[in-house]
Amino acid sequence: MSKLSELGHRLHRGEVSYDFVGKRKIWYGFSILVTVVAIVGLAVNGLKLGIDFSGGAVFNTPKHSNISVAEAQSRISGDTGGHDATIQKLGNGSLRIQIADLSTDESKRLQPEIAKDLGLKSQQIDAEIIGPSWGKQISNKALEGLIIFLVLVVIYLAIAFEWRMALAALIALLHDLTITTGVYALVGFEVSPGTVIGLLTILGYSLYDTVVVFDGLKEASKDITRQSRFTYSDIANRSLNSTLVRSINTTVVALLPVAALLFIGGGILGAGVLNDIALALFIGLTAGAYSSIFIATPLVAEFKEREPQMRSLRKRVLAKRASDAAKAAQAAARGEDPEDAESADTPDADDDEDAAPAAAGVVGPRGRAAGSSASGSRPVRNQPNRTNRGRGRPSGKRR
Repeated sequence: MSKLSELGHRLHRGEVSYDFVGKRKIWYGFSILVTVVAIVGLAVNGLKLGIDFSGGAVFNTPKHSNISVAEAQSRISGDTGGHDATIQKLGNGSLRIQIADLSTDESKRLQPEIAKDLGLKSQQIDAEIIGPSWGKQISNKALEGLIIFLVLVVIYLAIAFEWRMALAALIALLHDLTITTGVYALVGFEVSPGTVIGLLTILGYSLYDTVVVFDGLKEASKDITRQSRFTYSDIANRSLNSTLVRSINTTVVALLPVAALLFIGGGILGAGVLNDIALALFIGLTAGAYSSIFIATPLVAEFKEREPQMRSLRKRVLAKRASDAAKAAQAAARGEDPEDAESADTPDADDDEDAAPAAAGVVGPRGRAAGSSASGSRPVRNQPNRTNRGRGRPSGKRR
């Protein structure tokens, strides 16, 4: 068994636990810092919209062209109508010349001039012209699709779980969107329809990890107020730890092919379209895995802890822990084993109620299930008393 697999089993059983919820202020601070940097990048650089959104023209040269990107940029510099031209070398040797903010008439006029500058015939260049009105329509449709997606997500989570979980998931999704678009602005990649596809895809991945944790948390927090051993934050942290390795494995497996698309397909082979999708997926998957672990679940715990019932539960839990600590200190002063002294105490009304967290997989502070005996023996079943009807008869049967 590998160390990672063994760690996953120990996390699931509660033998090892990392306090993600208790240290949530650290994660909040880091997320705020990254989000501020992303917003500053958006404000300073802005998004570089592709011609699908801003309108313009794309000129593709024949395959196996011997002209380099720098040489092509120098040749056509005076014939772009005063607009910046983006040139990419594709894997088949052809050049992709993209000029944004061009009208249809300007695009038709520039095509023969660019062909002449590159030493080609006008019919050898494949031109794709997109009008500004079409680009504006595509932008509106993409924004509408994103808004509809977020609304449906909130409605589903509010129905399947509760509104606090829906709000936490929405904040995590907006966190992922802001970071991804900020990185796009800082790197200077163009926003294309592939980028929109990538954004919607990463939102689905981020939501998947969040729902997995929320489902376990919902099951583990049933009848939580009937016990006084664990707060809501304790159970939330336990649920998060039990699915931690699963979330990491899912993210790593998803990132491997995306990294191949980004660094090999886009970087080495020069496939420009792959860059748009792969960068959004790579940044978004990483941010989504982070937000589902460090943002969504701690936010739910913080929202729930503000409820009157959960505040009352926290007071009872802290009071019980203080009482147990005092008893353990007294036992240690008498030279007794603190665990033996605890097991010798008369059980209170909470002992029967502690079965709810134990059934949900919540483990006590010493790695044993809540409600089990301190010595590690199996709990005693309450069985009905047997009758003595057959006593005195050879077979024990009724006559």
